[in-house]
Amino acid sequence: MPYEPGAGWQYDVPTIGSTRLPPDAGYGKALTNQGYGFEAAVADLIDNSIDAGADEIVVHFLRDADRILTLLIVDNGAGMDDAGLNAAMTVGRLREYGEGALGMYGTGLKSASLSHAQSLTVVSRTRRSRAAGRRLTAEGVADGFRCDTVEPAYAQDLVDRYDGIIEWHGTVVRWDRVRAFETVARGQSEQYLSKAIARLETHLGLYLHRFLARGLKLDIAVWDVGTDVGTPTATHAGGHAAGPGEEVDHISVEPLDPFGYTVPGKAGYPRVFTAPVEGAGDIRLTAHIWSAKSKHAGFRQIGALNERQGFYFYRNDRLVQAGGWNDLRSAEGHLNLARIAVDLPATPNGVFSLDVKKEDVTVTPAFTLGVDKAVDASGTPFQTYLADAETAYRDGAKRTEIVRKPVTAPGKGLDPRIRRTVKEELPEKPGEEPIAFTWASFREDRFFDLDRENNVILLNSEYRDDFNDGRRGGANDAPVTKTLLYLLLEDCFGLGRWEKARADRIDYWNTILLASVRAQRERRTRSTS
Repeated sequence: MPYEPGAGWQYDVPTIGSTRLPPDAGYGKALTNQGYGFEAAVADLIDNSIDAGADEIVVHFLRDADRILTLLIVDNGAGMDDAGLNAAMTVGRLREYGEGALGMYGTGLKSASLSHAQSLTVVSRTRRSRAAGRRLTAEGVADGFRCDTVEPAYAQDLVDRYDGIIEWHGTVVRWDRVRAFETVARGQSEQYLSKAIARLETHLGLYLHRFLARGLKLDIAVWDVGTDVGTPTATHAGGHAAGPGEEVDHISVEPLDPFGYTVPGKAGYPRVFTAPVEGAGDIRLTAHIWSAKSKHAGFRQIGALNERQGFYFYRNDRLVQAGGWNDLRSAEGHLNLARIAVDLPATPNGVFSLDVKKEDVTVTPAFTLGVDKAVDASGTPFQTYLADAETAYRDGAKRTEIVRKPVTAPGKGLDPRIRRTVKEELPEKPGEEPIAFTWASFREDRFFDLDRENNVILLNSEYRDDFNDGRRGGANDAPVTKTLLYLLLEDCFGLGRWEKARADRIDYWNTILLASVRAQRERRTRSTS
């Protein structure tokens, strides 16, 4: 019906036609400034791998000596053919997501990648199609969203480099000209990678902890392409090749469960409360109370405690908010033990909305009003839970605690799970460089030596095979041997004067350990003969 001036209030705006307005190339600036942190951007790409059915994923940093070159994410998911690649690289194209998918908006691949890299390349193959690839660059976006087709021979070569993962199908996402990498000064790449990987491991371990607990294999590796040691067909742990070079670090991401305590802070928890939320139905709130002063990684090592109290929202088992009260109340120290798991409804609603980075949930007042009315199966109100959490915190603060002597933290060369356990059990000395492990060549009458100036425990590479059953060892091999040496030698670092008694102890430990490693070698030789 045509608009009649002077009529009453128009509940609908009258229109007379439509014009299609495709995005201007200037939209590329907005695309690359979505506020993605590095860890959130990588996690978004891993979501795509999981949606593609991958059960093995590797985040691979490539470097050449002191330059960090490239980041790749490799998976064994279903892969994409040419049409699928074109669709995936189309900016603004919203595809249909199946039930349980982690993807939502169809922009993550492009916006997460181009927020950090000037060039995004995706190479993929399916069971029925050859390897193919597309490249999207910042320059291409500015040039009317131009997308380049990757040379097929290179696409096949890249897939072949990771044939331990991509057997019949899979995908490689490659970032080049990564802005953060290009700002790393000479001599600082090792330090940068160590910190970046630690943050990435924590983020992925937390936000994907349910998938990791169910068996998702997710590794982070560093490969030095400038080291000429031949072309291996597989690594000791990752099962993948990366062409000429050498793997210099490799970790398997373990789940960091924010509810992974053994004994709750108060008997009777966790407890389920039901909140009647208008517009979303009944929402289950699984309320947990941690033990006071817990050293568990899922409690202490995922961020400041006052920021990690509150709601943990999950969407299709993927954590999308780790702490916060969403206007229910303010954070305070007495509630540091309180964490509530909330699985978002599968049906779309107007109450919960998720930001594009999948790190924050916005709720309407209907949610907080529903939480105020929440009760458990016996009719106990949600406010009782908050009071119980405060009581557990105050009671825990009164307990006396055995103070353990601070130690210099273990570092590179020791399995991250061991490093995490040491951190849970022992306080760290502030300002001390972590103790690293490396295999080196030196005289055969010593099993280990100390580089006290650089905080390194040197292991004699002559005996490395004896701890790896004759196979090529990786960066974090011989975990039991290295851990025992760490516990023995930790107090030898960070000292001033080097006493004769301590030097003598190092000598006789070497003698005894040499006898043990030779006995190990003889047993291994007999078992294989």
